[in-house]
Amino acid sequence: MSATVPAAPGGSTARAGAARTADSAVTGRPPRGRPRASDRARAEARLGWYLAGPAFVVMLAVTAYPILQAVYESLFRFRLTAPDERSFAGFGNYAVILTDGVFWRALWVTLLITVVTVVIELVLGFALALVMHKAITSLRGILRTAILVPYGIITVVSAFAWFYAFDITSGFVNQWFDWVPGISSDLNWFAQQGTSLFVIIASEVWKTTPFISLLLLAGLAQVPGELDEAAAVDGATWWQRLRRVTIPNMKAAIMVAVLFRALDAFRIFDNVFIMTNGANGTEVLSLLAYRQSISRLEIGLGSALSVLLFLCVIGISVAAVKFFKVDLAGARGER
Repeated sequence: MSATVPAAPGGSTARAGAARTADSAVTGRPPRGRPRASDRARAEARLGWYLAGPAFVVMLAVTAYPILQAVYESLFRFRLTAPDERSFAGFGNYAVILTDGVFWRALWVTLLITVVTVVIELVLGFALALVMHKAITSLRGILRTAILVPYGIITVVSAFAWFYAFDITSGFVNQWFDWVPGISSDLNWFAQQGTSLFVIIASEVWKTTPFISLLLLAGLAQVPGELDEAAAVDGATWWQRLRRVTIPNMKAAIMVAVLFRALDAFRIFDNVFIMTNGANGTEVLSLLAYRQSISRLEIGLGSALSVLLFLCVIGISVAAVKFFKVDLAGARGER
């Protein structure tokens, strides 16, 4: 059976829509195209806006003004010690920054720290989440409390602890691990870029891996147990069940964990400032913006750096969402 669809005056778009409608009438299938959200999905969306709306408005009111002020100040040549010499520069500050090798070196170091820490934390956090998920009920509370101890320590305190542990005069790492090749009692960890970045990354991983593990533990709790059991009955190995059942069903949790940690790691400041103060090629974007705005009082250049840092964060967010392509409606069981 076939149907004849008359030409619509609206052009090809109207004809295509009419063709889909006619095809639906003939075949009995719903029209192809973007599926409509169910009543439950729309109700949950409205409830989400009702619950998050007030906090969103407050956060927008608190953050919108500083962001707009930074954008405005970035368009001027302005040094705080000479307020009378303020002059409009347009995008001149951005041109100065983007043509300076210091900015690109700081961007490379920031990206290196972000990528390495997020990858290591994702692997370790997933392993810890599996241990907590499989642990017997009586031990789950103890395990979660023990794992959360590093995350509960203030970042500045943690950074000082790691600095003194690896310090050549007061540290104990050189004495305890002098049997490891490459480590000796006179090794200065903060004298070279490679060893300095190693300590910075290790301190970040130690402190924030518990955060990743908790997010992934929540994702593991959402994986239907009957799917794993069915795969095991079919003869799938543990690794196959992990790759084809567990990870695909907790994709949303993995995206949230990676996104949150990547944004936080990209804005790293405390550890670098305390351990090296940007010496030996360890300067990051946040520290560079701090130097321009606070140390040198170059408000225009510092604001431009802050705006570029903000744009990089937005770019990371968009890239993460596009990469994971999480169907939130499907994750809720809605289509």
